[in-house]
Amino acid sequence: MAPKTSEKAVTKQAPYLEVITTHMNADFDALASMLAAKKLYSEAKMVFPGAQEKNLRNFFLHSTSYLFDFLRIKDVDFNKIKRLILVDTRQKKRIGKFRELLGKKGLEIHVYDHHPPSEDDIKGDFEAIQELGAGTSILTEIIRKKGIKVTPDEATLMALGIYEDTGSFTFSSTRSEDHEAAAWLLEQGASLNTISDMLTRELTAEQVWLLNDLMASATRTTINGIEVVIAKAKRDRYIGDFAVLVQKFMEMENLNVLFALTQMENRVYLVARSRLPEVNVGEIAMDFGGGGHPQAASATILDKTLIQAEEDLNRFLLNRINFERFAKDMMTSPVIHILPDASMREAGDTLTRYNINTLMVIDENRTLKGYISRQVVDRAIFLGLEMRPVTEYMNVEFRHVGPETTLNEIQDLIINSKLRILPVLQDSQLLGVITRTDLLNILIERSSTPEFVYDSQEITSFVRMKNIKNLLKERLPVKITTLLKELGEMADELDFNAYLVGGLVRDVILKRKNLDVDIVIEGDAIKLAKAFAQNKKARVRSYPKFGTAVVVMPDGFKIDVATARMEHYESPAAPPEVRLSSLKRDLFRRDFTINTLAVHLNKGHYGTLLDHFGAMRDIKERVLRVIHNLSFVEDPTRILRAIRFEQRFGFRIGKLTESLIQNAVNVHCFENLPGQRLFLELKLILQEEDPVAVIERMDDYDILKFISPELKLTEGARAVLKRIKGILVWFNLLYLGITYEPWKVYFLGIVSSLSDDALKKIIERMQIQDRDIVNAISTRQEVNTAFKELSQLKDKSNYALYKALSPFTPEILLCGMAKTKSEKIQKSISAFFSRLKGTRVYLKGKDLIAMGYEPGPLFKDMFDSLLEAKLGGEVSTRQDEIEFVNRRFSSLPKQAKS
Repeated sequence: MAPKTSEKAVTKQAPYLEVITTHMNADFDALASMLAAKKLYSEAKMVFPGAQEKNLRNFFLHSTSYLFDFLRIKDVDFNKIKRLILVDTRQKKRIGKFRELLGKKGLEIHVYDHHPPSEDDIKGDFEAIQELGAGTSILTEIIRKKGIKVTPDEATLMALGIYEDTGSFTFSSTRSEDHEAAAWLLEQGASLNTISDMLTRELTAEQVWLLNDLMASATRTTINGIEVVIAKAKRDRYIGDFAVLVQKFMEMENLNVLFALTQMENRVYLVARSRLPEVNVGEIAMDFGGGGHPQAASATILDKTLIQAEEDLNRFLLNRINFERFAKDMMTSPVIHILPDASMREAGDTLTRYNINTLMVIDENRTLKGYISRQVVDRAIFLGLEMRPVTEYMNVEFRHVGPETTLNEIQDLIINSKLRILPVLQDSQLLGVITRTDLLNILIERSSTPEFVYDSQEITSFVRMKNIKNLLKERLPVKITTLLKELGEMADELDFNAYLVGGLVRDVILKRKNLDVDIVIEGDAIKLAKAFAQNKKARVRSYPKFGTAVVVMPDGFKIDVATARMEHYESPAAPPEVRLSSLKRDLFRRDFTINTLAVHLNKGHYGTLLDHFGAMRDIKERVLRVIHNLSFVEDPTRILRAIRFEQRFGFRIGKLTESLIQNAVNVHCFENLPGQRLFLELKLILQEEDPVAVIERMDDYDILKFISPELKLTEGARAVLKRIKGILVWFNLLYLGITYEPWKVYFLGIVSSLSDDALKKIIERMQIQDRDIVNAISTRQEVNTAFKELSQLKDKSNYALYKALSPFTPEILLCGMAKTKSEKIQKSISAFFSRLKGTRVYLKGKDLIAMGYEPGPLFKDMFDSLLEAKLGGEVSTRQDEIEFVNRRFSSLPKQAKS
């Protein structure tokens, strides 16, 4: 959009006083705009209406030549002003004392501004207004078109204004005209080095402490569905570059909306930033007498304390943030339902299975016939009517709404009609439901753990949202972010919703490395996987029973894709029954809140983080919480995962979650758990960076008995595990290139004190198939014998040591090294690893045959002799070995050469 202009713009000398001014607390864009306007109004005087930002004052201290172009406001005769030229503002509240001139007869006002319109705007006789990233960009374009020359110094200062106000072209308010203006200024000789020096100054110690206090004080509140962060601090004296600190805070925490209040001296300063169109921080700053853009704004608040300013801010936020919600945004879908011919007993089973209080009754065409409550079902069963069809007792009179019904209409219906549940219909078909609890959570914007489905106490439709696409770009390889965007585009083509879920999202937030891509589809995951694989020339493994698929890319990279589903456990520790569901319910089946984050991948919503269960709060507080109270009873392996995550992330287990663990252990929840699943979780624990800490926590919760009743973490056993940890560090630092699996060493260490009978039961119950583990346990007696003989070995030759230890795997030897108290055995094993293991002779059986020797049992003696000679240093090269064989076995008959 071109700026509005008129022919009244005058640059020739005027017989009266012309003044160029800007807004209070002027920044570089304000200064640059004033100097640019001076190029158009050569006789005008530049006057600041009040104080400037500290970085601008510092600029003047080091650039005194500019001072002579400015008048102090106290030296200006207001009676002589006939033309007022406003740049980088047009708001009455922001021009200080010059506001007294407004309405003066004969005063001509010219306006150059890039801010959005407001009720406080001054109407100019001439206006050049365009919503760009910087006001200087508007004036630069006018100067360019008029052919007015600018010096390199002037071009540098004007470019500095553009770079500052656009955040070096990163702010969302930046437009192509800003780039074009800066490019022209660079052609005129603007110095990027000078601009960089001015914009990238090191933070002072005072600024660092102020930033730290802001971050420590930050609180998150949700207003009409939008998460807002408010931070505040107090200082006895003024500290400059407050806006810079707020921008750094915004970027470091990847926030969507941030309001920062700081009381310095006798004023409160507000700086606000927003990435959401629903939050116009410029309007809110105007409420305080300030202004700015929808994305960035500020205000100086006089005659109020920090507490009063925060109270005003909260009031303004409630009035200004109006995020319209519709039924389609609030409803739970798909809906748990039952068919009309189902019995009351089936209805009761379904209500109990999914922990809900109201059940929708729909036919095969998804037409809603009615609903039935838990109270009615329970009473009917008590009266012996469990086999009667639900249609006989269901409620067939119900209010309903369409998907576009507004929140206010829904509120009126639910409250005034005292509805428990409100169906959302389209053409008589049931799309979803809204409950009283859903409405309550939205109205009070509570951040408690959400509530599930209909009147239960587990999940709500309340969800926090923020966009983390920049964080994804920063934390993930380009290959993965490209795949995620392509998956989202494929979902758009198929009219599905696609989400990135699981540990990868969690670890992106925690800034930990993780490349396991898990995708949930609201739709048909297998159909999407096949379509995506076809486009990428990849392979697909699908599992229709569970609605899941694995896409194997040409380079071997795997993507797990699953249809959104929910699970029901028929009994404690039993495998779950699976049925299709929504993303929200899919996330509800997961173990801990921190694993329930999801990122929308569809193009229109790419990067939007969905937090249904307060995961971000728990991550910030570094606490592990389960989603519902029967979680550990349904799946006891979650107890082991809780302990594993606690140690991996340095989190603490929440008080309620800890109590639920203890209750599950007390009811012997692991007894019905399939042994294979227990072994898999144990293996994952032993693969952690510090498995010893996890094992110790398992002992704290009395869980080791479920591996074996004999298993006790005595001081001796604890010492063995800690020695294993140290030995593995030593072994890895040797860089010997010997392949081994550390988890097996820990496993052998844990079970090393058990009886043979207990070990046999462990193998049988856990159905352990790993050859190394089975072999190590079955040959335990041979290992003990070998170690005993090793301690008494009189033959100290390399060959004797090699023969004693070579039959055993590295895992057995490393575990034995940790268990033994014999320094001689430890040194022997160390010598074996560092000098002897891997020793091989060059000659093969075919070489001996080629030398004329007859194949047979003697070949073994010959190779043993060769190995002994090599270990003893008698031979080193292939030729040495040939000569050794011919010399040692010269008496053996050779084959006749044909």
